[in-house]
Amino acid sequence: MGNILFLSGLGLTIGLKSTMQFFTKPKNYKGTISFGAGFFLVLIGWPFFGMLLEAYGFIVLFSGFWPTLVVFLQRIPIIGWIFQQPFVTSFLDRYRGKRVPV
Repeated sequence: MGNILFLSGLGLTIGLKSTMQFFTKPKNYKGTISFGAGFFLVLIGWPFFGMLLEAYGFIVLFSGFWPTLVVFLQRIPIIGWIFQQPFVTSFLDRYRGKRVPV
């Protein structure tokens, strides 16, 4: 149920065409196949392995969003100062990519 709601929510948020383009980009094939195979494993009754595969696919698919998430976390009033510390920012700067997610 959660997978269906996730996919429908993504489609409603960015549009059906953009959703299809996102999942069918050649650089996203690995994440799309992993997510789809995990969904299939959950459906046939192997939830543990299916959820692991889905989590891997989710991380691969949305890895381009991590820089945006870091900037958002740095601007939160209470915990933002943790992400603004020099040792944390130097660690996070290594993983900032130039990849545009959608």
